[in-house]
Amino acid sequence: MATEVATPEPAAPATSQGLRLAGLLLLGAAVAVSLGVYSHEHTPAGRPIFTLGFSGMLQLKAWLTTAVYAFVVVQLATALWMWGRLRVGGKVPAWAAPVHRWSGATAFVISLPVAFHCMWALGFGTNSTRVLVHCIVGCAFYGAYAAKMLALRVGGLPTWTLPVLGGTVLTCVVLLWFTAALWFFTRSGLPLT
Repeated sequence: MATEVATPEPAAPATSQGLRLAGLLLLGAAVAVSLGVYSHEHTPAGRPIFTLGFSGMLQLKAWLTTAVYAFVVVQLATALWMWGRLRVGGKVPAWAAPVHRWSGATAFVISLPVAFHCMWALGFGTNSTRVLVHCIVGCAFYGAYAAKMLALRVGGLPTWTLPVLGGTVLTCVVLLWFTAALWFFTRSGLPLT
């Protein structure tokens, strides 16, 4: 009597999706934790390395973070439009996707001097709840951004991956603005520019 040898079945798509998603999230977590560890272990310089024409580091950080915030609002609007969640006229215009990409890239580049000064000049602060939340969310922003950018190139992910990662990036920017730029703009006695 011959027995049949069972051949292994190919991995289920859900397993493959889960592994890809886990890899993305682990990469994002690695980026966030690495930035946090560096910021915490690095001895802060306590001074800016450049101010780009602003009167000080806080002014530079507040205004550049506000610019990032504005570009992220453009990101949100164009993403909603491209995903069919924003009904403006009929068809999504051809310029929506390039505007979405370039506003995101511009926001990221503008955020770099802010992050550099946060990590190099100020370090990972724990002296107040506002500062601690700001530091944690700042690290999470770059982790979520790394995961989102990689998710654009990795196929076979759940359909909700990009909207959730994009929403996480957006949420981080909003929290960063509220815990830093808004705080700065509501202080009296500090020059605004």
